[in-house]
Amino acid sequence: MSYVCQQCKEPLQLDASLVDLAPSAYDMIVASLPSVPASRARYATDSEAEKIAQLPSPSASKAAWQQATPSDNSRASSPPLSTRAQGKQPQRNFPAPNESFVLLQESMIRSMPSPIPGAAMSKKATLGNQKNFPAKNTHPLPAHQQPEPDHSNPTPISHHLRSTMRLFNVLSTRSDIDHPLCAECTQILLSSLQRQLDETKKERDGYIAFEKEVRKERERESLDLSRQDAEKKIERLKSEERAAVEQLRLADREREQLDEELKLLEAEEKALEEEEAEFWRSHNEHLLVLAEQASRLASLRAAYAADYATLEKLERTNVYNDAFCIGHDGVFGTINGLRLGRVPGVPVEWPEINAAWGQTLLLLYTIARKLDYTFENYRLIPMGSFSRIERTVGDKATYELYGSGDLHLGRLLHNRRFDFAMVAFLECLKQLIDSVKSQDPTIEFPHQIVKDKIGEASVKLQFSQEEAWTRALRHVLLALKIVLKWTTNGGNG
Repeated sequence: MSYVCQQCKEPLQLDASLVDLAPSAYDMIVASLPSVPASRARYATDSEAEKIAQLPSPSASKAAWQQATPSDNSRASSPPLSTRAQGKQPQRNFPAPNESFVLLQESMIRSMPSPIPGAAMSKKATLGNQKNFPAKNTHPLPAHQQPEPDHSNPTPISHHLRSTMRLFNVLSTRSDIDHPLCAECTQILLSSLQRQLDETKKERDGYIAFEKEVRKERERESLDLSRQDAEKKIERLKSEERAAVEQLRLADREREQLDEELKLLEAEEKALEEEEAEFWRSHNEHLLVLAEQASRLASLRAAYAADYATLEKLERTNVYNDAFCIGHDGVFGTINGLRLGRVPGVPVEWPEINAAWGQTLLLLYTIARKLDYTFENYRLIPMGSFSRIERTVGDKATYELYGSGDLHLGRLLHNRRFDFAMVAFLECLKQLIDSVKSQDPTIEFPHQIVKDKIGEASVKLQFSQEEAWTRALRHVLLALKIVLKWTTNGGNG
């Protein structure tokens, strides 16, 4: 069975909830519908009587049908129920002939006679007349009044279809719209109903406003005061008006006074704003000056810190240690990297020895100047590799503090003068050590100086071995290093 929309005549596809509609849901939907309108009930009664009159049936059958059919009042008042609910009703409400059936066995069906042709023709005629009714102008009957085709063997699907058709008939009966409807027509119908609802609400609001006005007029008419009461009320209102006018004058005077005060306050505020602006201007200037001074102070402090660090570094720097670096290289004592002495296995050139003696004499001369000490009987003349020592008393001889490796007769005389120069240097060193010991008795020297020997080794080269001479020169450098350390560390005060 196919369904079409009752408005646009388009085919419809029912929702699954309508196909599997339970009897309880059917009863709930029917109970929630409004009652059948009186015009629709009268039209249904008239159309039913007309349909019965048009049926080609005997008059006795039509009378029996009308007696078995419930009255109009019962139809209009009682909602149609589902098949299961109708089965629970009392037996006095007889169902329609085509809605009742008896389950017959196969043996009984075979023994039954064939149906009467006249009855079949009448049934076809009845169905033909029903099809001739127009879909838009006819109103379907309720579910318990709709003649249905004979279902000799009803199935669940046919049962659901009949329930659905009955539901649509009930909806059409209880409202002014034919069912079923498609989604588009339903939306159009809802829009039209919403518009009608809005217009009805506007009319209701207008009636309510009119009713309020009417009630107010009635209240005013009910308050019909006497003339004396009205005059008293007028006098009271005049006195209240005079008092209000006086209060208004007082308020005007107060307002004028407040306006004057406001002008004074505005002038004072303007003066304070100018004063504040001047204050902030001077404050900003002071801040700029302060920032400049702080920057200058930070710069001076940074310069002071840098200069102080440089001063400390300079104070910690010992220029004498850098200028006269005394060390050793094996058995040799060295000063500024120059070896002082000779051994048979390691030949040292005389220019290196003479340069080392020149540095040694310069160191002794520098220490004496720093200590402001003057040697007795001798004067030091530092001249590099050709340094000399001059005797200040007696013959005032000058001794050369450098040697030579030439093999000739003059070499012997020169070596003799070189030995006198080294002995004189040792005498000057002894004088300086005695002066230092006199100032600081705690200072100690590992080797004692006695005449031409220091630590049991002679500084003379002519009549001694080279190893002893080299050892004596190493002791000389050690004594000079001790005196230099004491001098540079401020031990002399």
